[in-house]
Amino acid sequence: MVVDDEQVLREGLRRILQSFDDIDVPVVCTGAEALEQARLHGPDVVLLDLRMPDRDGLTVLADLRSLPSPPAVAMLTNFDAEESLSAALRGGAAGFLLKDTAPEQLVHAVRALADGGSVIAPRLTRTVVDGFVRAQPEHRPPLAEGAARALTERERGVLALLADGMSNAEIARHLSISPATAKEHVSAILAKLGVANRVQAAVAAYRAGLHDAA
Repeated sequence: MVVDDEQVLREGLRRILQSFDDIDVPVVCTGAEALEQARLHGPDVVLLDLRMPDRDGLTVLADLRSLPSPPAVAMLTNFDAEESLSAALRGGAAGFLLKDTAPEQLVHAVRALADGGSVIAPRLTRTVVDGFVRAQPEHRPPLAEGAARALTERERGVLALLADGMSNAEIARHLSISPATAKEHVSAILAKLGVANRVQAAVAAYRAGLHDAA
């Protein structure tokens, strides 16, 4: 589902994604509509404008994440406001995309999100990472040396690939393991690092210098 108050952008994203037979793309223009459609249809992925006319995108994110079966939410933005992006990360956003993302990258991002992956536009990565690292201590993923040491060699490799934005299926193919095994590794990594989602794990990898371990 695409949630954006700009009709041209909204319809443009819909046309790009709906050109693929396996992708169905409802579009809405307000946060209230987004929540209603999410409750009715349970989308796998939501592309959500960071700034909505009726309510703040961060509030809509929180509402979507509170659903019984929450979708993966990627924030759409055309700016790099560090504070808002960091707040979205703390709120459980699974990705951050620029509104001018190339069509092929957009499709790849949606597929990765649907598969449980995380996506951060390259131009936003440093902003997201820096903002999260500077967040208040209670919002930082606990990365004591013991937590990093608790990762097995395989888990470090998986974390490095996760930090590159790979989905479970892509990690599995890269490491020649089953998707189920990749998912188990990711779950173990999240638990050991004390983070809530894959994007936070990716940030943790950068903070701990583990993003180039693969």
